[in-house]
Amino acid sequence: MMAELDQQTLLKAKLNLETSTIAWKDLQSFFAAGQVIAVNKGLDLVEVAAQIAQDNKSQIEAWMVENKIAKVTDQQATAWYEQDSVLWAVVIRPWVLVQDKK
Repeated sequence: MMAELDQQTLLKAKLNLETSTIAWKDLQSFFAAGQVIAVNKGLDLVEVAAQIAQDNKSQIEAWMVENKIAKVTDQQATAWYEQDSVLWAVVIRPWVLVQDKK
C-alpha cells in the first residue's frame, strides 16, 4: 500500500513538472491528428494525466460519461484559435491534455 502511494506521489510530482502553458495555435498538428483531450476546469489536470498514465479505465470512462474529459471538438478548437488562447497542457503519449484556466 505504501509503495503504491509513493509511486502515485512520484508520478504526480513528475507530471506536475511537465505541465506548461502553450498557445493553442502551437497544438494544431496534434489536434488534426485527433490527439488533444480537453480537461474540464473542475478537474485537476495532473490528476487526470496520472489516471491516464496508469490506464485507470474505470475513472477515465466515468469522466468521459460525465463530459469532464473529451477530445477537443472542432467548435472548441475554432474558438480557441480565434481567441488566440493559451492553455495549460501536459503530454501523456500519444495524448496532449489541455485545460483552459479562464
